[in-house]
Amino acid sequence: MNEPRKPMLSVSEALAQMLAAARPVADEEVIPTLAANGRVLAKAQVSGMNVPGADNTQMDGYAVRAADCLSGNASLTVSQRIPAGHVGQPLLPGTAARIFTGAMIPEGADAVVMQEQCELAGNVVTIKHAPKSGEWIRRAGEDITSGSVVLPAGARLRSQELGLAASVGLAELPVKRKLKVAVFFTGDELTMPGEPLAPGAIYNSNRFTLRALLENLGCEITDFGIVPDSLEATRAVLRESAQGHDLIITSGGVSVGEEDHIKPAVEAEGKLNMWQIAVKPGKPLAFGEVRQAFFIGLPGNPVSSFITFMMFVRPFVLRLQGVEGAIAPRAFQMRADFDWPKADKRNEFLRARINDVGGVELFRNQSSGVLTSTVWGDGVIDNPPGQTIAAGDLVRFIPFNELLY
Repeated sequence: MNEPRKPMLSVSEALAQMLAAARPVADEEVIPTLAANGRVLAKAQVSGMNVPGADNTQMDGYAVRAADCLSGNASLTVSQRIPAGHVGQPLLPGTAARIFTGAMIPEGADAVVMQEQCELAGNVVTIKHAPKSGEWIRRAGEDITSGSVVLPAGARLRSQELGLAASVGLAELPVKRKLKVAVFFTGDELTMPGEPLAPGAIYNSNRFTLRALLENLGCEITDFGIVPDSLEATRAVLRESAQGHDLIITSGGVSVGEEDHIKPAVEAEGKLNMWQIAVKPGKPLAFGEVRQAFFIGLPGNPVSSFITFMMFVRPFVLRLQGVEGAIAPRAFQMRADFDWPKADKRNEFLRARINDVGGVELFRNQSSGVLTSTVWGDGVIDNPPGQTIAAGDLVRFIPFNELLY
């Protein structure tokens, strides 16, 4: 007698189960900061210096003693010129120093007057402003103090983090090694672009989409290509791809048809911890392990594969890479400029885009095979199970730029 089918896991339950199982990579390497874009920081970085290193000017203008300019129309002798990167002489009373943005404030000066408030005649400048002490001066350590943590362990290094590291003189950074991911694609109907398309065949778009998504996340990818629809072939590639990889990702073959071999193959070569999620598109999603590698089986329909990668694979990969802290994408409350009268029992991710009047509108066809919706859209609407939407309602909108990198 067949066992009753277990209820499908919700999106949050499935993701929590996956993240709880994640084992972040332990190996580290030290690489040049210039080469660290997209990597995950292995150890917290502490600044050995103040930034700025000394008081400096925010403006082109004249460094002065505020007490010399109380009249709001003071005439001062210009005693020196201080470009950025040069150190001036102590400023004598009754004089001003021509100074340029970023240059160190000379000893004795306590304010900068912007050049637009000054008139120069020969070597005498008239200061047509009564500055306050500290005006237009950036103080030493105002941004970063020596000994402070500038980058925490587990930070994903973007352009901002690399610039910050460079600003305190960090030429190299310790990072987690790249995650090693094996991919393969099942289906006798799959054909590569550039090859003749036989009757009943389709081009393997998922190979291009998934590889690019993994590249965006900085993974090291091994592509085992298209695997024939047979249990033996699927098991053989699973065994091979488990060697030397942290994660195996497949596309197709995870449903319940006679030619869907992923589920029995994973159960034969490893274990399947999770199968079928209450998500639309993308219900047939599998998660398990094959020897030392984690396994995620994505649906074959292109939009289902795309959505489930963003919602499940991306956060799991980030956790495996050692990213600490929040990894959930930010969502924004936006006005629905459409009606969605038929609720689904699953959590729907509807392809949508922001319109010119500040609302979101839906792509006309939400089918799991309509890949044009992912190009047309700016993101997805996270619509809970059993939820209808009427024009004017607030919906939870997640932009693609929160999901793809």
